[in-house]
Amino acid sequence: MSIENRLVRYKDLKPCTNAFIDTRSPGSDKKENFTVIGPGVAENPDQHVHISIPHGFNIGGARQPAGCLNSQHSHLTEEVFVIHFGDWDFISGVNADDGRIRLHKGDIISIPMDIFRGFENVGQGLGYLHAVLGSDDPGRVTWAPSVFEMAKEYGLVLLEDGSLVDTTLGETIPDGAKVMPVTSKEEIAKHRVVGSEAMNDIIIRTKDFPWSTDTVLSKYAGVEEAGLVGPSNEIEGIVASKLNWNHGFVVRALKLQAGAQIPQHTRSEEEVIFVHQGTLDIIVDDQAVTLSEGDNFTTPIDSVRQFNNNSEAEVIVYITRRGDHPQAPVFI
Repeated sequence: MSIENRLVRYKDLKPCTNAFIDTRSPGSDKKENFTVIGPGVAENPDQHVHISIPHGFNIGGARQPAGCLNSQHSHLTEEVFVIHFGDWDFISGVNADDGRIRLHKGDIISIPMDIFRGFENVGQGLGYLHAVLGSDDPGRVTWAPSVFEMAKEYGLVLLEDGSLVDTTLGETIPDGAKVMPVTSKEEIAKHRVVGSEAMNDIIIRTKDFPWSTDTVLSKYAGVEEAGLVGPSNEIEGIVASKLNWNHGFVVRALKLQAGAQIPQHTRSEEEVIFVHQGTLDIIVDDQAVTLSEGDNFTTPIDSVRQFNNNSEAEVIVYITRRGDHPQAPVFI
């Protein structure tokens, strides 16, 4: 295994600026979408996939300038966002008028399948969201009817197979292909109405993270762990947060103080490490790499790994693992 094949640095992310049907809608035309791990849900076949190894979940990202909006839609799996930087409003409802909640750096939100959602960078500068979608194949996006109407004005046509036709580039609908019908009233009715107050039930702010020193990983000096997404897991010592329903994956936060170390261990699931704050030195099967803010690293199953904070500042990482009840780490 080459460690470089498992590493996606923030500075090396390759965006797609026309990944979805709303790519030319005013207010949405400046967004960048990233598929870090897995096929993602992009409707443009030119979307670059950094790591295609199946994990049981997908890792993506969205980078948007101030005022840029991602249009109302829903997914066939759970969708989790970590605010890496920027100030973001998440908006519920097929017409973007059910609810709205503002999140800031480090906050996390888990949006269930049956909620129309959009999100907007309401800060003063560039913003970035780290995203997790369930399943190896998260399926297609369900768009609000208004998105189809706007896309038609700008020459974009979505097909039933989830691919996008850009008529402004001379593309035509292939023979035998069918155009995706506008989302019906019956399909819209399957979605929940979630107001602003109720949206508090699907978010955790950084000040409310359930940090613990009683988990299997946090028994080492200077280490704390918080279970953020998924049910409790006794063998890991994880107590569930309010985002405790089954997702098919779990998300944990790890905090390492200066000089802290988690010694050599293995895991039974691939884990994706996303560095939110600081720099983390990891050793995987005797290969060393330093991860910086915004970097993603996926550690192979059964590989021996060690985490070190060799800096003088606190490090915070978010870790995603397959399954609702991962096995406990095995220390060497």
